[in-house]
Amino acid sequence: MTQTKNVKPADQFEGFGAATFGAHIFHVEIPVSAKGDITVVEDYGLKGGENGVPPRETRVVLPRRFWSAIAETARKDFAARLKSKKLASPRWTTGDNKVDRMLGKELCVLVWAAEHANSADECKAIAARWAAFKPEERWWLFSQTAAEAGLPEDKEAGWRKALYYALSSGKAEPRQKRSIRPEEEPPTSLQLF
Repeated sequence: MTQTKNVKPADQFEGFGAATFGAHIFHVEIPVSAKGDITVVEDYGLKGGENGVPPRETRVVLPRRFWSAIAETARKDFAARLKSKKLASPRWTTGDNKVDRMLGKELCVLVWAAEHANSADECKAIAARWAAFKPEERWWLFSQTAAEAGLPEDKEAGWRKALYYALSSGKAEPRQKRSIRPEEEPPTSLQLF
């Protein structure tokens, strides 16, 4: 009779829920330099390099100041979901951060929208709107965007640019209250409209 090892689920994953061996995952590469750009790379794992699938594809490069504005929102969202699966809540660190395939797709949607921002405050507003989406909605947005504009040089193309407009429609500051419309006097004659 063979003995089976008790393998904890946490031993099979690292970083943000990425499988430890051969899986399709994402890498978030954060340089040591405080001014270096952040790179998000899709790694196709063992299926990469076969049947026309590349081993890795860089999806987006984001300036550090914009990353700093959105990183904590993404971390909190992912950490809560990983915790529900009894996995550790990681932090973004310099170097290579491994991210689960589905979480990586969601992160790409956020980063693609943030790459067009004009300020860190606008990035925070984008991150807040991104957080309001369900995971399934983010996955759909990734699929649509990656199909035609999923590489760094596609920054100005279709869905990629549309993500920015969809998620940045407001400002980071709270909106001012609308003024109350004055009461109208009742019409003296019968009016249809």
